[in-house]
Amino acid sequence: MRIVFILLILISTNGYGQWKNYIIGIKGDTLNRVDMQGRKQGPWVVTVPELRGERGYEEEGYFENDKKVGTWKVYSLMGDKMAVENYRWGNKDGRSQYYTIGGAVVREESWKAVNPDNPWDTVDVNDPDNPSRVLRTVIVKLEGFSLKHGLWTYFDPQYGTITKEEKYFLDKPGDGNPNNNLKPIDVSTGYKPTVDSVGNKATKKTPEMLEYEKKNAGKKSIKVRDGKTGY
Repeated sequence: MRIVFILLILISTNGYGQWKNYIIGIKGDTLNRVDMQGRKQGPWVVTVPELRGERGYEEEGYFENDKKVGTWKVYSLMGDKMAVENYRWGNKDGRSQYYTIGGAVVREESWKAVNPDNPWDTVDVNDPDNPSRVLRTVIVKLEGFSLKHGLWTYFDPQYGTITKEEKYFLDKPGDGNPNNNLKPIDVSTGYKPTVDSVGNKATKKTPEMLEYEKKNAGKKSIKVRDGKTGY
């Protein structure tokens, strides 16, 4: 029995030894992990106290290499659900929903996250006289962290009816091409990502990208409203 106990201690020590810091949750799982490089990893609970009249809240979700990923849920300090948000590369991506204290949806937002290490994407240019016909595909550089992209819907919290709708395409009002889902850049053109899964850089750009950079060299970046959050 003593040998089994010693083995359990060794397994526990090896499991926790990879983390610089962490806490143990009420279910015995490890939360708020910080790896040896000081990066947040895995499941986290982030508590923000009340400050200068602003309500405090608590967030639950996952970090990957210090960036929010996947679904995050936001609760008041009393335990009421306030929001459900989705993240990619640490930025809002996809649908976010916001609630009243009673649990009714008051707003749905739609975001497109921009990869900070590879902000290039492709957009179809459609024939204005025949929207279903694609004239060409162009490579664009996306500015910002998260872009309003898709349908934003506002609801009456009492009746649940829609009070207003807004459509955005790459942070601009309008729906652009509603059938365009912003396909990834075709790797057959010779383009490779500027960063791999472990952060090692590799730079091979298409002629279009080089031409874009040449034309916009020296221009100041324009700030846009984004969905990036940090602590």
